[in-house]
Amino acid sequence: MNITSSRRAFLGLSAASLAGLALGSRVLGGEPFERPGKPRLRLALAAYSFRDDFKPGPNGATAKMDMLKFVDYCADHDCDGAELTSYYFPDGVTDTYLAEVRRRCHLRGVTVSGTAVGNDFCHPLGAKRDSEQASVQDWIRKAAVLGAPHIRVFAGGAHGQTQAAAKKLCIAALEEAAATAGRHGIILGIENHGGIVEEADELLDIVKTVNSPWVGINLDTGNFHTDDPYRDLAKCAPYAVNVQFKGKISRRGQKGSEPADFARTFQILRDAHYQGWVALEYELEEDPWKRVPVLLQQMQDQMG
Repeated sequence: MNITSSRRAFLGLSAASLAGLALGSRVLGGEPFERPGKPRLRLALAAYSFRDDFKPGPNGATAKMDMLKFVDYCADHDCDGAELTSYYFPDGVTDTYLAEVRRRCHLRGVTVSGTAVGNDFCHPLGAKRDSEQASVQDWIRKAAVLGAPHIRVFAGGAHGQTQAAAKKLCIAALEEAAATAGRHGIILGIENHGGIVEEADELLDIVKTVNSPWVGINLDTGNFHTDDPYRDLAKCAPYAVNVQFKGKISRRGQKGSEPADFARTFQILRDAHYQGWVALEYELEEDPWKRVPVLLQQMQDQMG
């Protein structure tokens, strides 16, 4: 990735749309995804749920969790899918290790539901922006090796720019990433993760403007801190390509959070005719080793 390519994208190159046409895919045209048949929800677990346990212990002690152990945990707790967050792979992860994780998933009967990267597409033109885009491009390639069909991406923050300027930068970067993702058969899900997409309408506008069959919404059920988070979830659910379930919600002006309404949340997904993964991304304060199995069972009960 270089500054020239960033400038080209910034000036309006809609490469993602071209990639979709080349692959014979139907471009969204700003409309929700078409999903014939009944709603179909599949249970997954995000590695982020055990984020503290991927870190080495005191005095360099071996971490309690690594990706192979995490895959085993998913299998042992009846999760059909594992969301393999990119941050928790070893630094400088090799294709050999990615292939080993993919093999473990197959042997344990666990599907790789996707991966997730921590990027910011709103940096002004320059080295930092190029680095962010290059990192996403690298993880698109890694996701293909891993067998991950979906990558969660972020939009980013305004960095002192106007909302409109930051949004334009995000759209250009997302188009460029989508062109590469489409060539690998990987879908990008942009998450409602604050910054320029803290409001549902802003997020939807970006997805509709990019207008790519390889871009949708990674719908995080706990990340709309608005007056009515459930209303905003319902707005975005028809465009969801992956769902991360938090088990809590926070309203605008509210101190702290409140337990999520499981039945209401899952009904929103059914009403949107969602078909795909619902991954628990645990963020509550209780020890995940104690609480995660309880939440997984509650989610399974809702899925029937």
